[in-house]
Amino acid sequence: MNAPNAFSAIQLIAEKRIAEAQERGEFDNLPGSGRPLPDEDMSLVPEELRMAYKILRNAGCLPPEIEEQKEINRLADLLEQCEEEQERLRHMEKLRFMILRAQMRHRRSIRLEEDDPYYARLLERLSRASRK
Repeated sequence: MNAPNAFSAIQLIAEKRIAEAQERGEFDNLPGSGRPLPDEDMSLVPEELRMAYKILRNAGCLPPEIEEQKEINRLADLLEQCEEEQERLRHMEKLRFMILRAQMRHRRSIRLEEDDPYYARLLERLSRASRK
């Protein structure tokens, strides 16, 4: 079976299961049912980029800035859970590099907001690591 046929078969199965669920009423009385979907707030996105962002979002792609922030947060989590000294130092270096690269790319300071759950934990972890 080649890829287009496999996709078609999966699509048919999915559509059949959705139709069966609709017939059983499994989609009735869902939260928000009958109300329009909320408008997207694109006010901070330049008008000429809004359609591109919408297409990328619908395709499951995130803007590079968001991907970068997710990676920084992931590294902060790894750093928090890291027990081994060498691994912790490696994660700290990578985190410093990513923050520096983001600052250079955006020509502005990248800060974890004080109300960000990673902020306090990251400061604590960095202060513990610097004492060792």
